[in-house]
Amino acid sequence: MKTLLIILAIFSVEYTFSQTTFPSFLEGTWKMENRDIYEHWDQLNPHSLKGFSYEISEGKRNITEYLDIAEDKGKINYTATVIGQNSGKGVTFRLIKSDSVFVFSNPSHDFPKKIVYKKRSETEILVTISNEKDKEFSYTLHKYPDNNSTTDYDEKLAKKLGADDYGMKSYFFVILKTGTNTLTDTIDKELISESFKGHMDNIHRLVEEGKLIVAGPFGKNTKNYRGIFILNNISSEEAAKELLLTDPAIKNGLLDYEIFTWYGSAALPEYLPVSGKIQKTKP
Repeated sequence: MKTLLIILAIFSVEYTFSQTTFPSFLEGTWKMENRDIYEHWDQLNPHSLKGFSYEISEGKRNITEYLDIAEDKGKINYTATVIGQNSGKGVTFRLIKSDSVFVFSNPSHDFPKKIVYKKRSETEILVTISNEKDKEFSYTLHKYPDNNSTTDYDEKLAKKLGADDYGMKSYFFVILKTGTNTLTDTIDKELISESFKGHMDNIHRLVEEGKLIVAGPFGKNTKNYRGIFILNNISSEEAAKELLLTDPAIKNGLLDYEIFTWYGSAALPEYLPVSGKIQKTKP
């Protein structure tokens, strides 16, 4: 029989069946660490879980197997039906232990013979699959938020934008404020004019380079905050500071800044092409 592909856990140690509990914690969606492989489980009643495994490839969900955990006459069985294998028949494993580790066993099957779900926390499961002798592998499953539909997932776009599994990424959020060079009566007016002209030119340059995706002024406020930048695709805070010094208004002390790491939607840069279409007058 071909190798059975299963996305849930194994721990290759012999166990004696003790008090039976049902693995209700599996309900929901789980994602394999560093892989676009998932499992989804629904609890139909206190004695039955139905699930399926799937992969995300080129934005499409491809189901690889159907899963079932059910109690029957005091016994709990795990059945996996792999698409394209075993003539469409499921392979059943019997629960032999349950506590923080749920162990299912089928000694007559070639691989795997044992399936264990080791619950590490409410959001993490260690998975190990083995033949109880010389073949074993493990991986980690993380709880995946069910309210995030994957049906519209665009893998190429996500990679282009640097999105994580939640469609998010890290940026540098910059608050611009009045600089230390505030003695405007003694500052060369031409320097002020050229600095702020250079400030605007620098904004446009950084936008064109994909390094700046949000810029705008604040209204009058007591904190002397002047505006914000959101910097994109910058490797470190030091690199962000170097970039800010290319702004003449900052370099000449007319503006100062505070900088923070900010976690936001990776789709944020996608508004920029539209912004040009709704801009009637250039600043």
